[in-house]
This record gives sequence, structure tokens and C-alpha cells, in this order.
Amino acid sequence: MKLEPALLENAFVRLEPLHDSHREEMRILAREAELWEWTSVRGDGPGFDAWFDPLRAGQPGSRQFGHAVRICQTGELAGHTSFLAIEPDHARVEVGWTWYGAPWRGGFVNPACKLLMLGRAFEAGAQRVELKTHGRNLRSQRAMLRMGAVQEGKLRSHMVTWRGDRRDTVYFSVLPDEWPAVRQGLERRLQAFAPAA
Repeated sequence: MKLEPALLENAFVRLEPLHDSHREEMRILAREAELWEWTSVRGDGPGFDAWFDPLRAGQPGSRQFGHAVRICQTGELAGHTSFLAIEPDHARVEVGWTWYGAPWRGGFVNPACKLLMLGRAFEAGAQRVELKTHGRNLRSQRAMLRMGAVQEGKLRSHMVTWRGDRRDTVYFSVLPDEWPAVRQGLERRLQAFAPAA
């Protein structure tokens, strides 16, 4: 598996590899406290730069890189998504640190992003794409199930949140033989939004 930063785009969203040029625009969007409710690291306010810096594309030896999510029709910044825990020797990658500003939740943005991210991962040779979320983040869990990812289980007391409490983590995955059905499901969901794209 060879997964490197690249611009990804469809009729709905453009995923731009994260660079310093995105910093201030994303800092403004990241001010929404609700975005960080379930995370292990808080990326708003004084925590923003420590969250942002490790996700910039092109850092030598990095096993992760982020994308600024932009709406194709308007050019507005809608949020962020990343490739994390890139393991070329095991052909495994996680899609995560995904968040969108309030106007972009529950519509076309997430299925359009997942279509691009999973497609890119499998084109690069991934044999497993992982997704995970806080055990109490039911909205994310519903989105992963709706997408067609397989829920694998819960790791109890898995991580420490930015508040200092311990969280359970629910894991999901998509494998190559599952990808065609997942892709078709995402494409079907996006058909309802085609006039808005």
C-alpha cells in the first residue's frame, strides 16, 4: 500500500491535503465547541495548533495526514478528515478525525467525503480501512453503520479524553470485498443531493 497526500474531488466536495495555508481558516471553523465533545485531543482555542500541526501533509516519516474539506459549489470550508495510522506493511489505514461545521452535518458532505477517502485508500492498495469513535458518540456510530461499515466491537477504557476521563472506543472497518457495496450505497445517498452539487 502506498498512500500519499493528493487532492481528492467529486461533484460535492474537494479534499485538499492540509497545509499551513489552511490554518487560520480552519482555526475559525474549529471554534465550535461541540466538534470536540467526544475527542481525545481538543482542537479549539489554545489547543488548535497542537491538533493541526501533526496533521499537515508531507511531513517526513509521518503516518498520518489531514484534508481540509471544501464545498465545490461555494468554496466554503466545511470541515476536516484524515488518513491516520497508515501501516503500509500491513496494508491498513484509519479514516478519522472527521468533523464538519454545523451547517454541513447530516447532508451530502459526509457521504461525499467517505466516498473519496475510502476510494483513495483502496486504490492505494489498502486491505483494511478502519474507523473508530467514542463509545458514547451515537451519531458517528449511526453514520458508520449507515455507510455500510462493519461494527467489530468495543475496546473498553481504551483512551483518555482531553477532559481526563477514560473512553470506550467502538471500531468499524471496511474490507476490499465489501467496498463495492459500500461505494454503491454512498453513491445512492448522494443522488438525492445531485441538484445541489
